[in-house]
Amino acid sequence: MRPTPLEEATLAGRRLLLKREDVHELGAFKWRGALPVLEHYAGDGARAVVTASTGNHGAATAWAARRLGLHAIVYAPTSASEAKLALIEDRGAEIRQTGADLDEAKEEARAHASLRGLPFFEDGADLTQYEGYRAIGEEILAQAPEPPTAILVPLGNGALLGGIGLAVRAAAPETARVGVAATLAPVMVESWKAGRPVTSNRCETFADGLAVRVAIPLAVEVLREVATHMITVSERRIAEAVGEYAAAGIRAEGAAAAALAAVPRLAGLGDPLVLVVTGRNIDNELFTRAREHPDSFPD
Repeated sequence: MRPTPLEEATLAGRRLLLKREDVHELGAFKWRGALPVLEHYAGDGARAVVTASTGNHGAATAWAARRLGLHAIVYAPTSASEAKLALIEDRGAEIRQTGADLDEAKEEARAHASLRGLPFFEDGADLTQYEGYRAIGEEILAQAPEPPTAILVPLGNGALLGGIGLAVRAAAPETARVGVAATLAPVMVESWKAGRPVTSNRCETFADGLAVRVAIPLAVEVLREVATHMITVSERRIAEAVGEYAAAGIRAEGAAAAALAAVPRLAGLGDPLVLVVTGRNIDNELFTRAREHPDSFPD
């Protein structure tokens, strides 16, 4: 696979470098972690794989499974994005919608995998994923015209920041590694601050890629070592950032816009800042609302 582009842009009054993970055929970065994990399962003789996802991870699992001749079963919450469900279905996966959120769907998926003796691919819980995401950090450092001051990474389950952070900490330790979570889905930030997984009942963000309620222990462990800053941003600020990207000709889903939403919080850091544009898969109605009526989202 070719490296994704690193493009210079001026947004939020700053000189930014945008790592365009959204340009992949799946519209998101998740393929980088899914393919090597499923290659491992296939090598062990698996014929099928079970996972749970709000969308992009499920689509990547389905895409990788089709390439490797595996059957993918994806559990998704009943609130899952129609655009992302269509991506999963188009790649040949079997979709089972259940549960009010990702973590409830995950419980059902884990139980089914155990009952059928199938591998359960838990997003963020396999180190092989982190190695896949490490490549993004390596690409950023190779493509940047100068060492970036900071790399801002949307923070869902933490695996993406973990993988990028492993690469950047080793090769450019002076570059800050910043996670950006939704204020209404703060469990990974709270766990990072506590130095251990903590419990949270808050998971109300429209940015479904950030909608994590139960912390992944492996991710917390890795982030304790590699993350330097954690920031949370409001729903309104994320929606405003969706609109800012749209004005620049970039269709960004809520999770992808979170990094741009956090830029004003980093006034103390110089340019250039790298923002990882994680994905473009957002329902049309939600995209229009975020662009045209950001004040309809809670601040």
